Amino acid sequence: MHIRDARDGDAAGLIELIRICWSEYPGCVLDVDGELPHLRAIASAYRRWGGRAWVAERAGRVAASVGVLPAGDGSAAEVRMLYVLPAARRAGLGSRLLALAEAEAAGRGARRMELWSDTRFADAHRFYLRHGYTRGTRTRELHDRSDSVERFFFRDLPGA
Repeated sequence: MHIRDARDGDAAGLIELIRICWSEYPGCVLDVDGELPHLRAIASAYRRWGGRAWVAERAGRVAASVGVLPAGDGSAAEVRMLYVLPAARRAGLGSRLLALAEAEAAGRGARRMELWSDTRFADAHRFYLRHGYTRGTRTRELHDRSDSVERFFFRDLPGA
């Protein structure tokens, strides 16, 4: 498995990765052009937003992704789009990607990591809890085609 910075040319592979992951959850609709157009040029979008994104490749195929963006006043960073193909799970890849995002955030001066996760993604919630994240009390409704309601998670970074 090779982890590298995401490129705009990863669009098709990244979209397919997310489509596969979302297909595990009834009611999740991936509307790229209507709701997530940044996926068509992920590296440019994350640069524009002051963040960074990575993909993991296996045999030339995008098998996983993660991104990190500044959050709030800059003392926090947000983990975004942590997805791993079902066949690549349970081998530590998600943990490696999360650690990469956390290290990038810490290197930029963030003292806290935050994320929002759809309430349907129970496996992801267990993953974040195992990695020291706390489930917050806040939720938010996205009013998207999936009728998403997201739950807030956070973690102080070491040394914070």
